[in-house]
Amino acid sequence: MLEETIVATGTDIEMAAVRGRIVRSKWARNALTFLVVFGPGLIVMEADNDAGAVSTYVQAGAQYGTKLLWLLLLLLPVTYFIQEMVVRLGIATGKGHATMIYQRFGKWWGLFSLIDLQLVNFLTLTEFAAIALALGHMNIAPKVGVPVAAAGLMFMVLTGSYRRWEHITVFLCLLDTAWLFIAFKLRPANWGGVFHDTFVAGLPAGGVTTSLVFLMVAIVGTTIAPWQLFFQQSCVADKRLRFADLKWSRLDTFLGAVFTIVVAGCMMIAGNAANVHGLAFSDPAQLARDLQPFAGEAVRSGLLLLMINAAVLGTTAISLSSAWAYGEVKGWPHSLEMPVSKAKGFYATYVVCVALAAAIVLIPGAPLQLIIIGVQVLAGIMLPSAIIFLQLLLNDKQVLGEEYVNKPWNNWVNWTIIIVLFILSLILAAQVVVPNLFPAS
Repeated sequence: MLEETIVATGTDIEMAAVRGRIVRSKWARNALTFLVVFGPGLIVMEADNDAGAVSTYVQAGAQYGTKLLWLLLLLLPVTYFIQEMVVRLGIATGKGHATMIYQRFGKWWGLFSLIDLQLVNFLTLTEFAAIALALGHMNIAPKVGVPVAAAGLMFMVLTGSYRRWEHITVFLCLLDTAWLFIAFKLRPANWGGVFHDTFVAGLPAGGVTTSLVFLMVAIVGTTIAPWQLFFQQSCVADKRLRFADLKWSRLDTFLGAVFTIVVAGCMMIAGNAANVHGLAFSDPAQLARDLQPFAGEAVRSGLLLLMINAAVLGTTAISLSSAWAYGEVKGWPHSLEMPVSKAKGFYATYVVCVALAAAIVLIPGAPLQLIIIGVQVLAGIMLPSAIIFLQLLLNDKQVLGEEYVNKPWNNWVNWTIIIVLFILSLILAAQVVVPNLFPAS
């Protein structure tokens, strides 16, 4: 249908012809609105199933079988509640997370949060370690494949279109449905045990050990990471979502959380195959090769390619969270809708993050798997402070107003999450100070 729209320009009024279709069905309107809003929630959740997540979840399955699946289910509402707050804050302010911390808490706390973010992000950008590991098992020299991957990641962002970047990234997220195929091919003999371990909390046969505590903190750290808060809020601001979009943004975030936890569970089931076949675990790429005699070439190639996909997703999201945060603080133009010529500092930050990450993992003899897991533990330790800033902002009526500020039940849930995360951090710190606190595994 052809409609006329009045466009005001200065003192003149022009008549502009706009082509479009009137959608009369409420269901169709809702579906189309959701598709327009859809993206940030899925990306922020599934990008957190990055290289570190693959290593962490697969290692958990290799060491403890399916005994820690219940922890993933427990983290499902936690991930949703935290990111739902980010959505509300982003829509209410139209600004990124770093900007809000600087404005509401001052320069000192703003600098603290930014250093916190950049430290974890810099270390997490060893995502390229997974690419190097996977390429090594595909007979592709990392010194060739890693720079090519880095160039591709830069190209994704330097096109000057948020929509284009989002469409590519959503496609990469949906490729992770292949983990369902991997889990089916490597399925445990007893699915009843899988369901039991998912819905009934329990500990592995050895009880609480040093490696179990370390791995559980790593699981928490990789499922909820500080960069996610900065990333999704900047995404929402860049996409210019409004309160009319809130329910659809919540649905996007919830579906993203469910998809991510299901994929994480499939990763753990894949790792369980090493436990079942008595294979020594060193890293997921090695596991892919070791599983080939039992599961075939499709599983081997699939695991390696999914490792690379996870690293690509993680790198683009984490680098962008750094670029957005730094651009906000410096007052630079910082939108993916801007061409490189108009947002040089923003794009330069992204390029530098990607380039440094690619360069670090090419250092000969770097302990890649230890680096990957260790970073997830660090993220788990630093997460509570990041959530406290978010919690305080969500109780600020000057920012959100009466309608969208946290409700009492929100605060109970969120402070419970913060306390549990602090306890986990303290346990890990105690474990470092007193190595014999828990028995060795």
